[in-house]
Amino acid sequence: MHKRTTSHLQMLLWGLVLLVIIGLILGELSWVLAAGLFAYLCWSIYQSVRLHRWLYSSHKENTIPESYGLWGDLFEGLYQIQYQNHQAQAQLKSMIGRVQLSTNALKDAVVMTNSEGAMDWWNNAAGDLLGFRRETDRGQLISNLVRDPSFKHYFTSKNYVAPLEINSPHKPNLILQVNITLFGQDDRLVFARDITRIQSLEQMRRDFVSNVSHDMRTPLTVIRGYIETLQDAPEIPKKWQRPLNAMADQTNRMEILIRDLLLLAKYETAGQTDAKKCIQIKPMLTLICKDAEVFSGEQQHSIKLDYDLDNAFCMKGDERQLYSAFSNIIYNAVKYTPASGDIRVHFWQDTRGLHLSVKDNGLGFDPVHIPHLTERFYRTDPSRAYPGCNNANGGSGLGLAIVKHVLINHNGSLEIHSEEGKGSEFICHFPFSVSA
Repeated sequence: MHKRTTSHLQMLLWGLVLLVIIGLILGELSWVLAAGLFAYLCWSIYQSVRLHRWLYSSHKENTIPESYGLWGDLFEGLYQIQYQNHQAQAQLKSMIGRVQLSTNALKDAVVMTNSEGAMDWWNNAAGDLLGFRRETDRGQLISNLVRDPSFKHYFTSKNYVAPLEINSPHKPNLILQVNITLFGQDDRLVFARDITRIQSLEQMRRDFVSNVSHDMRTPLTVIRGYIETLQDAPEIPKKWQRPLNAMADQTNRMEILIRDLLLLAKYETAGQTDAKKCIQIKPMLTLICKDAEVFSGEQQHSIKLDYDLDNAFCMKGDERQLYSAFSNIIYNAVKYTPASGDIRVHFWQDTRGLHLSVKDNGLGFDPVHIPHLTERFYRTDPSRAYPGCNNANGGSGLGLAIVKHVLINHNGSLEIHSEEGKGSEFICHFPFSVSA
């Protein structure tokens, strides 16, 4: 027990003993005890009134009632608690003020909403980019002010893995990238940044690549024609055959690169496919696997197709895009798997959707490369030769970038697993929305 509490109890006990002695001396023990208890009760009521006045006084943080005993300790303890609370409140207010000041300094819009979507607070950039007004919009539903249907669907879906791009409701010429973070009881932080310049530069890059690729096709076709003519000419000296063959190979590589650049530019700008055509997947995969066996040639890879669905099953999508994506993944497995290696193509459906897996027992690569594999022209090791693999001429470095955009256009995703010396697995995931 606390020392001060023990002391107070001792004082009360001695006071009781004193009352008993006085009562015995006067011969009125009961009356003396009653009078003492009544006096103690009055004193306690008086202290209670003082406590009530002090608690509701506007100056209670600066003064404390003077008392002693249990009541004195109570006053002092409450004062300490109040003082600590005031200090904590001051620190919190200062911290909130600094957070708001720093957030207002951001060029990106920040909006805080409750679980219902009503706006509690936003920074100055939100007023500039989204047109929110503090005088009238506080407490309004954010979906009533940002009326883009895609934003409303994105906001209510609670699936914020990928950002959303919309036009600003306040300045339609601005393109905004929106990210949302959940916190608390389904409260949300909405972040929006202006990516108009980035989008403009990206469009310029796509236009440049597309235009240059188109312009290069004609001269390459002419060069290829002359090279083939020279190769077939009987009077060409043998010493020229080797350089002509090398020129033909490099011309072929350039044509493949241009073809893939044009294909990538096309798929990048295609957006989400709304194709309603029903595509039978098994015949497509069967054809790709047969072509892959031809591509394997003398290396004699074992290519096996496991198809777990009904032969007549079909899915909705763009047939050319899907063919391009599936063939890129399967041909890559042939390129980077040594001779007589095993390649397994598996298509199945489960509770999450449709899936295509291409797994090989090739050389594999360090998993550190996985986040960058779908970037244009990215290679795990550009200087490395893969012995025993059918990749002597390499590729365009655009295959997986094409796959990524095809999957994006079909609302799908790409999963990659690999380990050096143990092969690789590429898995395409499709949602049920593409099921026919």
